[in-house]
Amino acid sequence: MNNQDAGQFLRMNKNKIVSSLQNLESTAEKRLNNVALSYIQEAWDEAILDGLEPEMLVNAAHYAAFCDLVDTYGEDAVASMAEGLSKRIQHGEFTVNRITQ
Repeated sequence: MNNQDAGQFLRMNKNKIVSSLQNLESTAEKRLNNVALSYIQEAWDEAILDGLEPEMLVNAAHYAAFCDLVDTYGEDAVASMAEGLSKRIQHGEFTVNRITQ
């Protein structure tokens, strides 16, 4: 395949290529998110075994997360994100063992 043919192939298949790349990124991001969550869960379990109360861990986790978010994105962006948490909670996004009827 010469350069002209390759260019034509890329132009004709651009949407398929972009979609495939986005799917790969999405899959990789989901995998990394799961790995990150497993680290947090492991640390959480260890802290519980060491005698810390879940409420203490919740407060510490919220504080650490919001400090990091503000440092990365700024106060206004994090405040806007936090405004949307109520709806996400009410829609069950954070309910792990949800029973549906």
